[in-house]
Order: sequence, then structure tokens, then C-alpha cells
Amino acid sequence: MKAKKRAYVSVYNKERIVEFCRYLVEYGYEIIATEGTCNVLREAGIAALSAHELTGYPEPLGGKVRAMHPAVYTGIIANQLTPAQFKELGRAKAKVFPIELVVINLYPFRQDMEAGLSFREAAEHMDVGGVALLDAAARNYMHTVAVCDPDDYDRVLCDLAAGAIPEDERQYLMYKAFSYTAAYDALVAQYLSYQLKIAFPKTLTVTYEKTQDMLYGENPHQRAAVYREPLLKEGSIACAKQLAGDAPTYNNIHDANAALELVKEYDSPAVVACKHGVPCSAGTGSDLYEAFERAAAADPLHFRGGILAANGVVDARIAARVRDMGVEAVVAVGFTPEAMSELRFDRSVILLEMPDIRSKVQFSTFDMKKIYGGLLVQTYDTALLEDAVCVSARKPSEEEMAALLFNYKVAKHARSSAVVVGTGDRTCGIGTGQTNRMLALRFALSLAGEKAKGAVIASDASLLNRESVEECRAAGIVAVVQTGRPDDETVKLCDEYAIAVVCSQQRHFKV
Repeated sequence: MKAKKRAYVSVYNKERIVEFCRYLVEYGYEIIATEGTCNVLREAGIAALSAHELTGYPEPLGGKVRAMHPAVYTGIIANQLTPAQFKELGRAKAKVFPIELVVINLYPFRQDMEAGLSFREAAEHMDVGGVALLDAAARNYMHTVAVCDPDDYDRVLCDLAAGAIPEDERQYLMYKAFSYTAAYDALVAQYLSYQLKIAFPKTLTVTYEKTQDMLYGENPHQRAAVYREPLLKEGSIACAKQLAGDAPTYNNIHDANAALELVKEYDSPAVVACKHGVPCSAGTGSDLYEAFERAAAADPLHFRGGILAANGVVDARIAARVRDMGVEAVVAVGFTPEAMSELRFDRSVILLEMPDIRSKVQFSTFDMKKIYGGLLVQTYDTALLEDAVCVSARKPSEEEMAALLFNYKVAKHARSSAVVVGTGDRTCGIGTGQTNRMLALRFALSLAGEKAKGAVIASDASLLNRESVEECRAAGIVAVVQTGRPDDETVKLCDEYAIAVVCSQQRHFKV
């Protein structure tokens, strides 16, 4: 039964397949290929037998059932059949063509999803035959080698040139095949759950694609990598293009993502800075340079050790300032050639380009936090002040309301308990990550100092009581926005001090 070595080849991605098959023929393989692949090989002068010529069965229905012919499927597992099983097949007069090598990559279903095909059209393009054959070959790894990635062609050829594919290499290719088909099926499941708007399925099946290895994890002794969601089309830090700087660390990307989530809240030119995953300053302006200067002035350390996110193009003026500030990374829509000239040779500054930085959160993605042995999954917090009401006698002025809105966006993305002091175009002090809201208030006011006079306060949850109102009055705060209505006595005290109070029923707690 093993007089001939056969390779079954069916590839959508035909990158390097001609070269690979040419070497397979030199190593004594007979090539069996599906019609499209067979035509490509024959045009290149490679002797290949089409699958229907081998089986005597055509490829009907546009090739939908070509892979599932018993002769092909049985041939993949035939190398491990017992003599008794071969006799059984012989009595059944079944054709068996043992296959030692299976080279398959699948129809790119993801392209259909990104192209916005209708549900019915997309369902027609889900590859099932290729998945079945790859899984069968992988399961039979000691006798049939499964190859699904063109990047593995060279290592397979090297092993064949050496005389045999060793067991550990077969196990690796087995892993690659099962990982590939599992990711493909997971992608289909994700697509179906999104189409049917099943937010929290009974079994959560997701897949991610690695975009890059990282310099190290949270600490230098930890390893790390960045993965992206295949269905997410835009607005992800995982898809940012690195233009300059050393390889980023886990903390760099974590902080960049925190800054990115906050800068998405602003439609006007904005710059925000994050350190240790929390905002340390934010500024807006008539242009990006003005926003940058306001954000820099709001940070006591002037961005040192921080990650910046800018929802515009960084020019030479901003680059000249960044160069000497100790900034670790800048995420922006883009960088002018002059800005790149200023920064490209400074390896200490990581430059990440994101033309789609302003895109909002999509329905198809969720906020996930890994816990030991499990996963927490929730929808993203996309609300803000939709149901807010003023409960004080004095209504905030238009300018004060703009300031409340600006700083409430920062409070929403700061760690709870979060208190933000600021004006209409910049933060003045951020108290975040405290276990006591009064501590957060005092920290924010201490950072703001004299700049608190005439400023506003935003809190991600309930803040106001007699003690906190007295501290706000002493600091010169003119308006407060928080979650929940204070009690009548507190509101009365705010009225006495002419502090405007706006309340929302939506809490923005963030751990």
C-alpha cells in the first residue's frame, strides 16, 4: 500500500505552492490536487493529478463536496489502518489511496465578513471540507503530516531533504493544524454570535491573531505579546503601526490603550497622557499644539514617563517638545515628515500611527478581564451624561457645563474612586485609584492648588456630603458633577455656597 508517497494539496492562498510542490515531486511525492490548485501546478509544469481523476468522482456543486470523498478521507487515515481493517475495506470494494502529506489552507472567511456580505452569502463560504481533512491529518500525525501555513514549507522541505520528518516536528505541525482550524471555527462562531446579537453566549468562543512579540511583560522577567481581534476593523491599539522606537513593553501598550480609550471621548483636538494605566492629564484646544501644551501644563511631571494619545497629526513643534520631555510613547493619527525627523532617531520614544484613532467602540467587541481560571466579560461603557439633571438652585453656566463634561470624561476613564478637578480645556488635578473618595478629592485638590479656584469637579460616583462640600468651597470649586443625588442638607449647603450640582443616574466606576 505504500509503493507511492502522495501529497494532497488544496490551497486558497497559493503563495509559494508551486515551489513547494516542485520540491515534493523531487522527493518522490505524487501530487493530488483539487481542480483550482491542480491547474496552477500544471501551468507551472508540475505533474499533478486532479482529485476527481484519482477518485473517479467529479467535483460537483462548485467543489463543495470534493474534499469529502471517502477515497480521499480514508486515504488520510489509511496509513494507520490495521491489516484487518484493510481487509474490511477490500471486502467493501472501497478505493483507498494512502496519503502521507496534506497541504491545505482554508477559504478566507474573514474577508467575506469584512466585505459585508449578506448572512446567506457568508454561510455559503464557510469552509468545512478543508477543516475536516486537516483535522484528520493532524490526528494521524505519526503517519500523515498536516501543513496549513506557507511559512512552514521550508521546515518541511528541510526535514524531507534530511530523510524524514521527526516526531517532534510532526507534533508541531499537528498543533499548527488544530490551532488553525480551531481559530477558523471560532471566527465563524464569533461572526454568527455578532450577526444574531448574542452578547453573552453559553460558551464563549473567541480567537485572536498575534500582531507582535513584546520586549517584556509587566516586569522584565515576564514574556508578553500583543493580539488583535480579527473582526475589529478599526480603532484598536493592537492594529497601530509602529514607526519608530524600541519594541514596546506590556506596560507601554497597556498605558497606550488607556490613553486611547480616553482620547476617543473628544471630538475637538485633544491630547491625553496616561501613566500606570490611569490618566494623569488631558487637554483640548483649537489645534493639536494648543491641546498638547494644555495637557503638558496639567501634568506636574510634564509627561515624564507617560504615554501620549493625540487625536490629530503630530507636527514638528510638538515633536520638538516631546523629544526632551521623557515621553515613552506617542499614539497619534500620524506624524509629519518634520516631526519624524525630530523623533525617528530617538529609540527611547515609541511612535505609533493610528489614522482611525477617533473611531468609537464597536458592538462586536467586549471589555474582557482575565481572572485566574476564568474571564470577566462586559459591554464597554459608552454612556456619559445622557440623563443628567441639575439639582442645585444655581444652574451651571454654559462654560461651567462644558468644563463638567470635559472632566467627567476623564473621571470615567480614571480608576475609582476617581475625582477630577479641571476647567473647560484641561485637567488641573486627578485623584484616582483611592479606596476612599475623600482621599481622592484631597489628592486632586492638592495637585490643582491655586488652579482649583473657579474650576469644576467631576466624580465617577457619589462625592458630595457636608465634609466634601466644605473642602470644595475652600478650594474655590464652582460646580460639581457626580452620580446620584446628594441628600437635601448637602444640596442646601451647595446652594448656600453657590456651587452648581449636576447629577447623573449612570455610574462610571472603573477598577
